[in-house]
Order: sequence, then C-alpha cells, then structure tokens
Amino acid sequence: MNKQLRAGLLLTLTALIWGAAFVAQSVGMDYVGPFTYLCSRNIIGGIVLLPLIKFTNKSEAPGQFNKRDLIIGGICCGIALFVASILQQVGIKYTSVGKAGFITSLYMIIVPIISIFFGKKASKKIWFSVVIAVVGMYCLCINGESSINKGDMLVLCCALGFAVHILIIDHFSPKVNGIKMSCIQFWVCAAISAVPMLIIEKPTMSSIIAAWAPILYAGAFSSGVGYTLQIIAQKDIDPTVASLICSLESVFSVLFGWLLLNQALSGKELFGCLLVFIGVILTQIPDNKSQLN
Repeated sequence: MNKQLRAGLLLTLTALIWGAAFVAQSVGMDYVGPFTYLCSRNIIGGIVLLPLIKFTNKSEAPGQFNKRDLIIGGICCGIALFVASILQQVGIKYTSVGKAGFITSLYMIIVPIISIFFGKKASKKIWFSVVIAVVGMYCLCINGESSINKGDMLVLCCALGFAVHILIIDHFSPKVNGIKMSCIQFWVCAAISAVPMLIIEKPTMSSIIAAWAPILYAGAFSSGVGYTLQIIAQKDIDPTVASLICSLESVFSVLFGWLLLNQALSGKELFGCLLVFIGVILTQIPDNKSQLN
C-alpha cells in the first residue's frame, strides 16, 4: 500500500469519526454551553494521547524532531482549532444545521486558494473534484434556504479557521511527532476555552456528568483519534486532497443521523452524497504523469 493511499484511508476514517460526532455534539449541547463542551472534549482528547506519547517515545530517535517546531506547531494548531470550533458552535445557534454544514465544507475551496499564495498550485483534476464536491454539499445540506444571516457569516469564518488549521498541519506535520503535536493542540484549545467557560457559562459538575457520553465520544474519538489521524495522514497527502476527503464528514453525519436519529434521506440528499463521494474518489486516481514515473 503506497503512502498516499494509506493517508487517504486514514482521512476517510477520520471523516467517519467526525461525522458520528455531529450526533454526539447535538446531544451534548442540550446540557452544557459551547465553551464547556469544547473545553471538556479537548481535555479528554489530551488525556487519551498521553499513553500513546509514552509509547512513541521508545521508537523516536534522539534528535529526530525539532522541539521548537513541535511547540510552535502545537500552539498554532490549538489556536486555529479553538477559533474554528467555537465559531461553528456559536454560528449554529443563528442558522440551520444544514446551511452550517454546507458553509463549513467550503474549506475545500479555501485551502487550495490559500495554498496558491504559498506556491502550491492544485491541478485541474483537483479543482474539478472541488466543484463536484461543492455541488454535492449543496444538494446534501441546503433545503430551500438561500439568505445569508449572522450565523452564516460566523460559520463562514469557521470554514476559514479549519482551512488555516489544515494548512498549519501541512506545514508542521513532516517536521514533528504527530501524536505529540496533536496532544499539545488539545491542551492549548482546552486552556483557551476554559477562560470563557468559567467566566460566562460557569458550568456545574452535574451538567457535565449529564453530558458525559457525548463528551466522552467527542473527546476520545473525534478529538483524540480523529485529529491525530489527520495529522499523521497529512504527512503524505496534498492539503487540498486532504480537505476534500475530510469533507466526507458531512456525508457521514447525514448517514449517522439517518441510522441513529431516524432522519430520512431525500433523493436530493442521496444525490449529494454520491457527488461528494465521486469528488473524493477522483482525487485518489493517479495522474498519467505519476503512473509513468
């Protein structure tokens, strides 16, 4: 199995985990505020990775990675993760979940656009795949709503935040231990979230305990496993392709909503799922030039 295919499969698994987390997030927010939810899940994510870090230390050669890059990368990832996550959470209060899902997925377009300014031009095949996937996202998430409101703008800023997060990972992941950087980002995100959590929301232990199941899933799997797989996989794959594959989380969220919450899929939504899937598959087909090498 080549590295790019392996990375693609890991990111698909990441999207699957994130898709299921939408259900957990929906349930968890019935008990706690957005800052409390974000802080709690990231603390759990950081704790989950501590045993893995001890394990990877044994296989890591002395001086293999630069500690300065690890710390800077972890802090930058944590800040970007906090900004994107909280903008999404607050934005959903003022717009529909369907519109929020579509607007968030626009990081597929933002990533290649930003990458151009860093000398990373995407191929025509990638741009074609982006267009197909965006049309699919529209069919999947938008149901008769076209107006732009306050929530839409917040979620659009969230999409920019996730695009920046992907590009930060693309820059630092080849230089550092991915598990350690992921752990640092969780603690940074949790620390930032803790300040407004304590000042604004003032959560009680009973409310956190009431939301233990969705918080535990989001922390252990969506954060601990999902974001770590993303960092590990992005070492071997183009950031634009990575953003396309990660966008499958919207497809999986609809499917899990159907399976777990009995939310029926319309023909338009099924067509949207198919288009997104086709867009992602196209990115995994080798170019003719690469086949000749």
